[in-house]
Amino acid sequence: MNAAELGKQVEVQGEVLGRIRQEIGKVLVGQEKLVDDLLIALVGGGHVLLEGVPGLAKTTAIQSLAKALGLRFQRISFTPDLLPSDVIGTLIYNQKDGSFEPRKGPVFTNLLLADEINRAPAKVQSALLEAMQERRVTIGDTTYDLPSPFLVLATQNPIEQKGTYALPEAQVDRFMLKSIVTYPSRDDERRIMNRFTSRTRSEIQAVVTPEEVAALQTALDGVYCDEKVGEYILDIVSATRNPASWHLEDLAGAIEMGASPRATLWLHVGARASALLRGRPFATPQDVKEVARGVLRHRIMLSYEAEAENLTADAVVEKILNTVPVP
Repeated sequence: MNAAELGKQVEVQGEVLGRIRQEIGKVLVGQEKLVDDLLIALVGGGHVLLEGVPGLAKTTAIQSLAKALGLRFQRISFTPDLLPSDVIGTLIYNQKDGSFEPRKGPVFTNLLLADEINRAPAKVQSALLEAMQERRVTIGDTTYDLPSPFLVLATQNPIEQKGTYALPEAQVDRFMLKSIVTYPSRDDERRIMNRFTSRTRSEIQAVVTPEEVAALQTALDGVYCDEKVGEYILDIVSATRNPASWHLEDLAGAIEMGASPRATLWLHVGARASALLRGRPFATPQDVKEVARGVLRHRIMLSYEAEAENLTADAVVEKILNTVPVP
């Protein structure tokens, strides 16, 4: 494919993404960064962990995306008494012929909302995260492929700790992005108040076909990432592991464990997806910066000293981005 054809293809996909954004905007006010993260994950084929206090439209954003895409959607409200079979499914005994029949769980969908994932015990979390990684589920002796696309959007409340089970670092690493959902601005909150206190509500319609969704993911392969941008990604990940080598001696005692190789892969995929969202057939260092916080914030383990000084992973990433030379 030559440059002209690639540019045309990216333009077409940009129009598709624009339709999705516009439709989600009928219900979701503000939260542009959250919408960007969801679309980047959709295009890149990754999963998203959304963290924020209740009432910030995390669930609304995910439901709106599912409706705009016209894809199958399931929601699981995670609770301490949930079992792995409640997620992936189980075998049901058929008394008529004495056989066991598979009953597939809610994980067999396109978009899965794992609501308050940190409320479920370790076995349930592990069952879901294995499905996320393998994109297949074994029930009895039979393995079933999950539908395509398959996107897990998990939420967790950062404040409430009673009755919760923190996700282990190895499992959190399977999320492409961790998106922090913050309070809306005053203007956005005024629009929310004016829009949702009336009886008239906007209904979201499917504005793309399953073929167009598949084309979005295929178009990502054509987005070019220059070798210098790739080196920039490697430099950023290296700085999380050996900060002293990048003149970040003050972070050497703050970082207990740096980013995994998955961070490198998702930075590369995320940067190209960010470029596609902005209608460009090539990724830039700015695209890397756009996704760096979401990709790295849950992959950097801070030391006790850093936590005692209230140093956050976002602050560490920000310092790395400000220090590592941009090509």
